[in-house]
Amino acid sequence: MITMTIDRAALADFLRRSRDRVRPQDVGLPVGQRRRTPGLRREEVAQLAGMSADYYIRLEQARSPQPSPEMLAALARALRLSEDERDHLHLLAGRRPPAGRVSGDHVGPGLLHLLDQLPTTPVQVLSDLGDVLAQNAMAEALLGGVCTVSEHGRNTIWRWFTDPAQRAAYPPDEHDYYSRLHVADLRASVGRRAGDAAATRLVERLREASEEFSALWELHEVAVRRATRMRVLHPLIGPVDLDCQTLLAPQGDQRVILYTPPVGSDTAERLALLKVVGTTQFTGAVRQADSAATADGVMQHDSGIGG
Repeated sequence: MITMTIDRAALADFLRRSRDRVRPQDVGLPVGQRRRTPGLRREEVAQLAGMSADYYIRLEQARSPQPSPEMLAALARALRLSEDERDHLHLLAGRRPPAGRVSGDHVGPGLLHLLDQLPTTPVQVLSDLGDVLAQNAMAEALLGGVCTVSEHGRNTIWRWFTDPAQRAAYPPDEHDYYSRLHVADLRASVGRRAGDAAATRLVERLREASEEFSALWELHEVAVRRATRMRVLHPLIGPVDLDCQTLLAPQGDQRVILYTPPVGSDTAERLALLKVVGTTQFTGAVRQADSAATADGVMQHDSGIGG
């Protein structure tokens, strides 16, 4: 766990320089004839932020107590800070930055372009709650399509706990691990979203629909899913080992998942075959896959959840 501490000297310097950048007319104050600098006076910042001038002066002199999140928010508004500057202010004060804007379901053109530029590599864009927002043709051929009609039809966690066919594509002896991984990752996302309606609704429905999910949720395990190795039991090309690398979008609520061949494996050849076969037979075949299929590989992971 990272311990956050106030950096008084850096905080004081940032406040002084931010104050110098704000013109009085930008915040509705008269310019006047006797200003020595184009920026705000200390007393004016204090007035705009609703705090005493003495307290603000001590902040700029690096001898104040740690400001509260509410006071930092007031300072950010008074100094007209951008979101990045606001977050920097909080970090200098030893506070966790407030939640910023989220990408939501919209996938930017840059990410969509990335998917198109990797025709031989399965790639998905997922929300932090597990919704498949976009995927390229190779990902669909490898992992199947998603339903965008039902409420949670495109959610990987919902499908894992409510659709037995979803689990048929993975080694049975790894199912418990995947269940814990899904729940721990969702727990981390729900914590970051702090009362978000979509997150609350998903958890409520999962607890109603799955006793397994409900029991794992009670354990309160937390682990953000990052780099993992998994094995997919594909009905057309057989078992495929994959390294899964997670890249985060700047807002943090979208993830780009790259599924790449492990070094020394035959996965690249199998994926090349899958690219030729395409998705035409996938949907029907995966429903008929033997749920008791076994695999001789051992999945490796560094997610923080014990196997």
